[in-house]
Amino acid sequence: MTTTDENTVPATEPLAPEQSPRLEWAKHAPEVWKAMLRLDKAATQGLDPKLSELVKIRASQLNHCAFCLDMHTKDALAAGESVERIVQLAAWEESRHFYTEKELAAIELTEAVTVLTDGFVPDEVYGKAAAHFGEAELAQLISAIAVINTWNRFGVTCRLTPGHYRPGQHA
Repeated sequence: MTTTDENTVPATEPLAPEQSPRLEWAKHAPEVWKAMLRLDKAATQGLDPKLSELVKIRASQLNHCAFCLDMHTKDALAAGESVERIVQLAAWEESRHFYTEKELAAIELTEAVTVLTDGFVPDEVYGKAAAHFGEAELAQLISAIAVINTWNRFGVTCRLTPGHYRPGQHA
């Protein structure tokens, strides 16, 4: 059996080779990296850590950011989130019973802000979120969604490599 990392499941045949990043942007833009870390911390301040990680995972699923999926899945598990809820997040509309109404409102808002297919966030989606979050908490949630989308764009563009992150590594 072979594995690429102690966190991966043993394979019965060799795994595909690991892809190298296109660019180690944090190395070449360290001030941006540090500013993003500060922004991320500020954006999630006051939010429930498990909710914050669910939002980050859902946006990362939509944006196909493997690096961020690896990171935020591990951070969610470390924060006490269940494997079942993380797995079901990709199909949350069919798995609503795994989440609270507040979490569902946050997940739906995450999708609307992340995808923006109609060029705006629908009033109904925003209204659901506003009904479950006070204005300050809603502002933090919107900030957290915007920040993870920015991280996703760095991760996807630079093809950052998933699989090596340790929970809390960038805390």
